[in-house]
Amino acid sequence: MRRPSQPDRDTQTIQPAHCPGPLGNVLATGAGKHGSSRRSFMRMGIAGFASLSLPSVMRLQAASPTPSRQKTSVIMVWKPGGCSHIDTYDPKPNADTEYRGPFGTIGTKIPGVRFTELLPKQAAIADKFTVLRSMHQTAGGHPAGSMQLLSGDSDTRDKPKPRLPDWMTVANYLRAQEETTRTNPLPRYVGVNMSNEYIGPAYIGETYSPFSVTGDPNAPNFVVPNIGLTDSREVERLSRRIDLRQKLDTMTRAFDQYGELGALDEFETQAMTLLTNPQTKRAFDISEEDDATRDRYGRNTWGQQLLLARRLAEAGVEVLTSSLRGPLCGRVQNWDDHAVNHHVFDAMRFRAAAYDQAVTALIEDIYERGLDERVMVVVTGEFGRTPKINYQPSTGAGNASAAAGTKQPGRDHWPRAFSNIWAGGGIQTGQCIGATDKRGEDVIERHCGPGDFLATIYHHLGIDASKVFIKDFNGRPTPIVDHGKPIPELIRV
Repeated sequence: MRRPSQPDRDTQTIQPAHCPGPLGNVLATGAGKHGSSRRSFMRMGIAGFASLSLPSVMRLQAASPTPSRQKTSVIMVWKPGGCSHIDTYDPKPNADTEYRGPFGTIGTKIPGVRFTELLPKQAAIADKFTVLRSMHQTAGGHPAGSMQLLSGDSDTRDKPKPRLPDWMTVANYLRAQEETTRTNPLPRYVGVNMSNEYIGPAYIGETYSPFSVTGDPNAPNFVVPNIGLTDSREVERLSRRIDLRQKLDTMTRAFDQYGELGALDEFETQAMTLLTNPQTKRAFDISEEDDATRDRYGRNTWGQQLLLARRLAEAGVEVLTSSLRGPLCGRVQNWDDHAVNHHVFDAMRFRAAAYDQAVTALIEDIYERGLDERVMVVVTGEFGRTPKINYQPSTGAGNASAAAGTKQPGRDHWPRAFSNIWAGGGIQTGQCIGATDKRGEDVIERHCGPGDFLATIYHHLGIDASKVFIKDFNGRPTPIVDHGKPIPELIRV
């Protein structure tokens, strides 16, 4: 179990700033076919901006200044529910039929490594990424599995909210501490349709949560509202109200023990920049991509999500997450292919083409655009699926699921072994790390756990996870990674 420990003199302990007030994403919604979300800034009225709480305003903090060297970035493509490793990157064609599934295998650009037939595009560019077949963790539920992989929480119990901050929030927070000024108006951390159901900032605070883009980027009317406002009257009204709020605060500044009002001034300025700087509007405007590029990613939600993620990483966003969920997954809109949810093999077929195309385009694009040294891509879910197939009655008809009561095949949760892929980041690609046994049940070579996963990502971001502690709610220095080291094969050459 991860325990707080006292840092030695070579470690760095950081105290998060906790600020009172209601929490929420502000100016952080996208509009697609469902329109603006309930968190839309415009819904509350531009006149209400000056009354926002400090955490809400600070969430809009812009990204880092232009440094002497470009800052590294990570794009995490998340498969919520857990993807079957047997039916994708770690097929077992010689296993019994009750394990191997119906899919044939195909060769890849990595000598001796085969994927299933569902991934022909990724197989053709496998020399541009590395497959890790030996991931494992110990939590069998979606909440605990997600928290374990993304925050390092070793607790196997499902909890309603995270005890530890996820790596994305930690990276955003630590990068913020390095900076004194910002010139890039974009946020450091953006989630593109990323579910925050099982993750969050915990004791770091909502200030460092993502700028959330929601909606369908493939929709003709997709926009991210409140980015790059051009109405001069609205901008002038907003400026006047912020100035009034600052004047009204004058008398309370003497009692501002934690300097929160000064911070509010700073981040109101940054929020104004986010609203008025044309650079922000261009970065989020996916329609500026040419038709050939958009077609290459796939004219669907997933393809355009990953294209937007690449576009934002290229513009300087440092942490990007995008969740491949929704109707493209099948009836229950995620990768949770229990027999009661989906016919697992129909579900894999149903989503495979969009998944294969979007991920392939993203990986190819970061190399072709010269982003591969700076940007790392990791594609993963919280765990794999049971190697042994089981049969249960469906609970409802829909895409990839037979009528209710129809017995169909499924695979359940399997944290003991699963696969993910890594690209960019200056790593040596065209590798296959680790192995599972003949049925895909357990790791037998190069065991890699959540701590190793996290330490590898932090290493790419220039963070030595073995030396950084952040104080929790009780003021105890807590390591950002416990019992894990960067995976050597996934470190920059």
